[in-house]
Amino acid sequence: MQRAAEVYGKVANQTATQRELEANLLLKAASRLQAVHDGWERKQDELGDALLYNRRLWTIFMAAVAQGDNPLPQPVRQHVANLGLFVFRHTLSMIADPRPEYIGCLVNINRQLAAGLQGRA
Repeated sequence: MQRAAEVYGKVANQTATQRELEANLLLKAASRLQAVHDGWERKQDELGDALLYNRRLWTIFMAAVAQGDNPLPQPVRQHVANLGLFVFRHTLSMIADPRPEYIGCLVNINRQLAAGLQGRA
C-alpha cells in the first residue's frame, strides 16, 4: 500500500497539482461506475473491475489521511476517513448483492468530492 501511495505522489507532482489529480481520479472512477449503471444489461460483468478501481483509489485516500504528517485539518481528515469507510461498506454490499440502483451513491460521492477539490462545491 505504501508503494502505491509513493507512485501516486510522484505522478501527481509531474502532471498536475495534487488536488487536480485526485479530482480527475475520482471522476474517472465515477465515470466507470456510471457506465456500468447506464449499460447494466450489457456491462454488469464490468461491475467488479469498476468497484475494484474505486476501492483502490479510496484505499490510497484513506492511507493518506491516516498519515500523521498529512497537512489537512483533522476534521477534514476525519470526514474523508468516514467517507472511505462508507465506500468500503457499500462496496461490500454491492459485491454481495449487485444492483444498478446501488451504484449511484458511489458515483455521487466521487463527483461531489471531485467538485470540492476543483473548487466548484
